[in-house]
Order: sequence, then structure tokens, then C-alpha cells
Amino acid sequence: MKQEKLKIAIDLLWVRVNQVGGIESYIRNLLDGMVSLDEDFEIWLLTSKDNAYSFEKYLYDNRFHMYICDVKSANVGKRIIWQNLYLGKTIKKLGLNKCFEPYYCKPFLGVNGIKFITTIHDLQAIHFPEYFSKFKVWWMKISWYQAIKTSNKIIAISNFVKDDIKTHYKVPDNKIEVIYNPVVIDKNEVYDEKFLKQKYNVEPYEYFFSVSSLLPHKNINTLLEIMYLIKERKENLPKKIIISGVGGKSKPELLRKIEEYNLKENVILTPFIENKERNTLYKYCSMFLFPSIFEGFGMPPIEAMMFERPVITTDTTSLKEVTQGKVTYVRNSFNKFSWLDSIKFFHTKNYGINFKMYDKKYISQKYINLFKCII
Repeated sequence: MKQEKLKIAIDLLWVRVNQVGGIESYIRNLLDGMVSLDEDFEIWLLTSKDNAYSFEKYLYDNRFHMYICDVKSANVGKRIIWQNLYLGKTIKKLGLNKCFEPYYCKPFLGVNGIKFITTIHDLQAIHFPEYFSKFKVWWMKISWYQAIKTSNKIIAISNFVKDDIKTHYKVPDNKIEVIYNPVVIDKNEVYDEKFLKQKYNVEPYEYFFSVSSLLPHKNINTLLEIMYLIKERKENLPKKIIISGVGGKSKPELLRKIEEYNLKENVILTPFIENKERNTLYKYCSMFLFPSIFEGFGMPPIEAMMFERPVITTDTTSLKEVTQGKVTYVRNSFNKFSWLDSIKFFHTKNYGINFKMYDKKYISQKYINLFKCII
């Protein structure tokens, strides 16, 4: 018997263009992967008045349709209210009974008769409640709870996240599917190496590179301590590090520490940068250092591996899993001496990593297959 064509809505109301970091990259990579599939499906993109333009390119594929909802993503409070009052009605009006939530914002109300598939990226507020207001922690915990309990299927982006969900919410193993994030890199999208000298005053392979926000679990202070040690001991190692993605209210404190360590000539900070510049920094770095102690997935080390650069990271949470145990891991994540030893005695590795596990077409096919199974 011929299988009925997949018809599903994808809730994109949470996307604030260029403001939600890796989760936005995740959904756009996933949609790009779906375009590349030889599948007969009907996908409705539920967008907002202020993000619809950024998804218009998918409408050139006649399998994709768009419904612009009467709400703006920039107003988070009104968006949540709208989702609870009208999202279910909108899905039913379109003649659909399945909805994919790429984020944890599944509505509480008005969704009877609709089957939901929800992706959980991490449970950060449980592990680091100090990052958020008490209300935000409460809201995220209750949102996760109801999404996990009432969705027909949960997608976890790593086995670490799956185990974390099971620990905190007592979910049956068969309700959670692990599907890695798609990681998309165009290795030809790079600037000439002269760009490094012109913009950053660094030479190829004579700087370390890292990608990090300023959240404490990113462990960025350890990078400063490493550079201080290299400088004070006059080690025969790169004397500069470029750290991308840095911004926000904690930046003045970071700048104070850089001055305290006398590293103004050694540490180069950038905000979020466009892909071509980021790729250039990956391609020509001496090593990629990623000291984070908490990741639901962790794309940057994989991106650096795609450029065949040496990677040193921690063995915490998902990082050893998603890098397939193929890079160098520092067990004592906060110990600058352990980091320095790993850098000094690093030996070239043949990664032998299976990059197909992050291929957008491969990952998107897994999603489509899962959507079809929800009946």
C-alpha cells in the first residue's frame, strides 16, 4: 500500500534573525538539507511578520509553503501568547495534524489532535540556573516538562542530551530519538591568507583560534591563562589567539582581565562574524582550542576538524561523543598547565572521523523518516 504523502508544519516563530545563535544555524541547515532530498512532502513554514523574508528562498521549491502569522518574533512575550492562542488553530486551518518544534516552545493550549515532534538542544537552565532570572528558569523547566511529556516524539541532539532528559524527566527510552545537528561548511568559501595580515595582523598558522560566547561554562578565562603562561615562559608557540563570538554585558569584565594579564597584544576578540571570515580563521589557525565544559552538541570543534586543523577540547558533556573521540581532550578543564601540556605535546592525528554523521542531507533524511513514522 502506498504511503500517504508527508504533510507537516514547522514552527519558526521563535527565530529572531541573527539573534539566536547555533539553534538558528541548525534549523536553516536542516531546511537546506530537506531541499536536497528526493522526497515527496508538503512542508508549511509558519513564520512571523519580521522573519518571513529570511525563509523566502525555500518557496522556490514547490514542496515548501509559507504561512505568515500575525505576530513578530522580536516580541517574545506576545509571540508565546500568540502560539498558545492561535498556533493550533492555524495548523488545523491549513489541514495539517503534525507540527515540528525545532525549539522548546511547544504551546500549552489549543493543540488537541495535533501530533508534535520537539527538539531539545540542552537543559542548560537546570545545570546553570544562575545565568537566568528565577522566572526564566521556572518558565524553561515547565516548558521542557510539558513539551517532553506531551510531544509524540522528542529529538535529542546528542546521547548526552538524551541521558540528561531521561535523568531529569523520567522519559521512556523509546520516546527520544538521537539525531545529530547538521554541520555545514563550504571549505572553498575563504579569503586569501593576506586577509589575516590586513585585518588581524597575524600570519597563517601563527595564532590559536576559538569560538565562544561569554557564558561562564564556555571557560574563556582558561584561554587567557594559557596565553599568559605561553607569554611568561617564552614558549615556542603562537603568541596570539583570536576568539570569535564575544559580546554582551560581560565583555568589559573580560577586557579588564586581558589588561590584568597584560595580554592586549595577544588576545584578539571579534563579535559574530560572517562565514567566509570564520572559515578563513579556521583554515589558517595553528590549533583550535575549545575549553567549554557544557555543550548539548558543540559544532565549532567539528567545523575546525572539517578544515583538518588540530583540535583540543574538554571531555565533558557531549564533546567527546560528537567529535567521535578523535581529537585531544583535556580532562582537567580548568587547569592551565594541563592545557599547556596538551598544546606543547600535541601530535598530529589522522582523525578518521565519519563526517557523514553531520551531513545535512543525511540528517534531514533522518528527520523526514521520523516525521513519517508519527501517525
